[in-house]
Amino acid sequence: MINHFINQHSQDRNLIFSWLKYALILFSTFTVSAEMPSPLSLEKAILSAQNNDPWLIGNQHQQDAIEAMSTVAGNLPDPKVSFGLANIATDSFDFRQERMTQLKFGLSQMFPRGRSRELKREQLVLMGSQYPYQRENRKAKVSVIAAKLWLDAYKAQESINLIENDRALFEQLADIAQASYASTIGKTRQQDIVRAQLELTRLDDRLTMLKQQKEVFQQRLSELLNDYQGGPYQYQLKKLPKLKQGLPNIQLLNESLFTEEQAVSPQVLYRYLAQHPAVMAIDQKIKASMSGIDLAKQNYKPEWGLNASYGYRANPEIGGERSNLFSLGVTIDLPFFTANRQDKQLSAAVSSSAAVETERRLLIRNLMSSFKANHSKLIRLNERKVLYKEKLLPQMHDQAEASLSAYTNDDGDFAEVIRSRIAELNAVIDALGIDVDKQKSIFQLNYFLMTKAEDMLGKQVASTHRLGGNK
Repeated sequence: MINHFINQHSQDRNLIFSWLKYALILFSTFTVSAEMPSPLSLEKAILSAQNNDPWLIGNQHQQDAIEAMSTVAGNLPDPKVSFGLANIATDSFDFRQERMTQLKFGLSQMFPRGRSRELKREQLVLMGSQYPYQRENRKAKVSVIAAKLWLDAYKAQESINLIENDRALFEQLADIAQASYASTIGKTRQQDIVRAQLELTRLDDRLTMLKQQKEVFQQRLSELLNDYQGGPYQYQLKKLPKLKQGLPNIQLLNESLFTEEQAVSPQVLYRYLAQHPAVMAIDQKIKASMSGIDLAKQNYKPEWGLNASYGYRANPEIGGERSNLFSLGVTIDLPFFTANRQDKQLSAAVSSSAAVETERRLLIRNLMSSFKANHSKLIRLNERKVLYKEKLLPQMHDQAEASLSAYTNDDGDFAEVIRSRIAELNAVIDALGIDVDKQKSIFQLNYFLMTKAEDMLGKQVASTHRLGGNK
C-alpha cells in the first residue's frame, strides 16, 4: 500500500513537472515570437506608409482653414460705432453755451457689392472641396512609392536566396575539380580550380552587392513606415523589416480595357482618367476660378452702407429746452471709372481660370502618356515571361546538365560547366526580375485607373484574363 502510494505520488509529481516544462516552453516561445516582428507584407507596407504620411495631416489643416474662411466670407462686415463731441465753443469749452454743441453717437453698417458675399463663400467652399481629392491622390502616390520599394527589396531578398541556394552547387563543382586534378586521371587543369574559386568569390561579391541593395531599399521603405513624431499609426522598426515570402499577384483594375486586339482608345481612356482624384481636384479648382470670374463682375456694382447717429444737447443755463437730434444716411460708392480697376480685375480672373484649365489638359495628357507607356511595358514583360518559362529556362537547365554530364565523362570543358551554371542562375534571377517588374507595372496602371487609393491593391488573386500574353 505504501509503495503504491509512493509510486502514485511520484507519477503525479512527474506529471506536474512535465506540464510545467511544457508551459515554460510555450511561454518562452510566445515571448520570443512576440518580440520578433512579423514579416512585412506589401499590403501592410502600403497601409503603414499612408497612415504615417505627414503631408496628409497638413493637407487636412489647409482644408479646415479654407472652410473656416468660407464661414467668415458669408457674413456681413462688423458694424462700426462712433462717439464724438461736436461743435463745442472754443472760447469757453462750455457744453451748454451753443445750441449746436452735442454729444454724438453713431452706428454704421456696410453692405458688400451685389452677390459678392455669397460668391466669395461659394468660391472658398469649392477651393476646400479639392483637398479630399488631393489626399486621395497623395495616398495613391505614396502607395506606388512604397510598393516599388517593397518589390525592389523583395527582388534583392529573393535573388540572395537563389544565389545562396546555388552556392553549394558551385562548391561541389570546385570539390569535383580539385579531386579530378589531384587524381591526374581526368582532363582537369589547375586553371579550372582557380576558375572555380574565382566564381565562388564573385558569387560572394554579388551577394554583398545584393545585400547592400536590399538594405538601401529597406531603409528608404522604413522612412515611409516610421512616424518619428510618435503618431497613432506608428510602425516601429527597431531593425530592417524582413519581407513576407511570396510575390503578391495584384489584379488589374478594369481588366476589360486591356485586350490584345487593339489599344485602349483615347476617348475611353479619357472617361476613366476624368474620374482620377488628381483630375477631380483640378476640376474643383476650375469651378472655384469660374466663381472668381463671377466675383470679379460684382465689382461693377456699387457698395453701399447705412449710418445712423443720435446727438444729445444739454439745456441752456438761462432756461428752456433743446431737442436731441437723430440722423440717418446712406453711403454709396459709384464705380464709374472701371478701365484701370474693375476691367483689369475681371481680365485677371478670366486669365487665371484659363490657366487652371490648361493645367488640367497638361495633367490629362501626362496621365495618358504614362498609361500607354506602362501598358506597353506590361505587354512586353508578359511576352518575356512566356519566353523564359516555356523556352529559355528549360534550355538553360538542359545546357547546364549536358555540360556537367560531358565533363564527368571526360568529354567536356570545366569552364563550360561553370559558364552554363552561371548562365542558368542569371536566367532564374532575370525571370524573378520580370515577375517583379510586372507587378510594379500593374500597380502603376492601377494608379491611373483608381478612384480610391485602397482599390490599387485589387484582390491580389491570379487573374484569368490575358493581357498581351499575360500568363
